[in-house]
Amino acid sequence: MQTLMLDMDNVITDGNILNCIEEFYQEKMDLTKITNYKLVQELTKEKTTEFWEYMKSQDFYGNAPLLDNCYEVLEKLNQKYDIYIVTSYIWREAGDFSAKCLSEKYEYLKKALPFISPEKYIFTTNKTMINFDIAIDDKPENLKNAKKKILFDAWHNQEVKDTSLIRVKNWKEIEKILL
Repeated sequence: MQTLMLDMDNVITDGNILNCIEEFYQEKMDLTKITNYKLVQELTKEKTTEFWEYMKSQDFYGNAPLLDNCYEVLEKLNQKYDIYIVTSYIWREAGDFSAKCLSEKYEYLKKALPFISPEKYIFTTNKTMINFDIAIDDKPENLKNAKKKILFDAWHNQEVKDTSLIRVKNWKEIEKILL
């Protein structure tokens, strides 16, 4: 059975980070100005300390929806592939928040995707130290050690032109490729 690595943030769910930033600043944010992975750093740079204090009181994943068709497609993929969810929980800007984030991610995955065992969750900041047959991530450098590299479309990877990557915009496209 082939191994399949899935990222969590911006692949399974978009979490609530943008909602939290918008609530904190009480304004709608324009993602078209962000072309890198550092959304939080870019949008909160004037009030970083205050923002992370605010985040400690938020339920970051509590009501975060799965991306459209994610559940149904993953359920099918789980019959064919050995699926691992590999996600980071470390926020370099807010070490105290990281432990809370780890716990929330774990609980979210158990509840949202009950057919994937918690034994298949890998929490790490360095995904390139693990080899998989297939990897799906929104960050190109996390796909480095996979044989088949699927880049999930996101605001921060629009300028990536690497032809070794298969770009997908949604879970239905993943279903067509892998099933």
